[in-house]
Amino acid sequence: MEEEKDKKKKAQGEVYHERQRLQFCLLHSLNNLFQEKGAFTRAHLNAIAEKLNHDDPNKGTWTPVSVIFKPHHNALTGNYDINVLIAALEEKGKKVIWHDKRSGASSIDLDEPVDKLMGIVLNVPVRKYGGLWRDTEEVREFLDAIIGGGAEVLLVMNDKR
Repeated sequence: MEEEKDKKKKAQGEVYHERQRLQFCLLHSLNNLFQEKGAFTRAHLNAIAEKLNHDDPNKGTWTPVSVIFKPHHNALTGNYDINVLIAALEEKGKKVIWHDKRSGASSIDLDEPVDKLMGIVLNVPVRKYGGLWRDTEEVREFLDAIIGGGAEVLLVMNDKR
């Protein structure tokens, strides 16, 4: 029933938005970016984080604190790191490009075709929805303001493999 309601909202052009709980900003950001409840789950992101830890040739030794505070996330509250974001997006055929904040927002081509630039991940995503940005100039001004404040901007691209 809930799934049908979500599909109907999407068909009507409504923007899907999950509010953040605890330190699960990555989980909610990814679901918001893909406009789909359950595009990613805690279990899936935890599995990605565990795989990153398992595959890390420089992993540290286990301690009792390691049960909760893991290298790429916190087992109870989330707090996933950038490596989990990149791996999760790569699983979906996307790539992350770290925007050089020295360039400012004017160097980001918000008019790129929908099959190239999918969205922009900040702490909350600003997404191209249905091929349109809500207000391109407003997005640029917002990005310039947060870049000026020292924020990191990650562009999410559709990976053409």
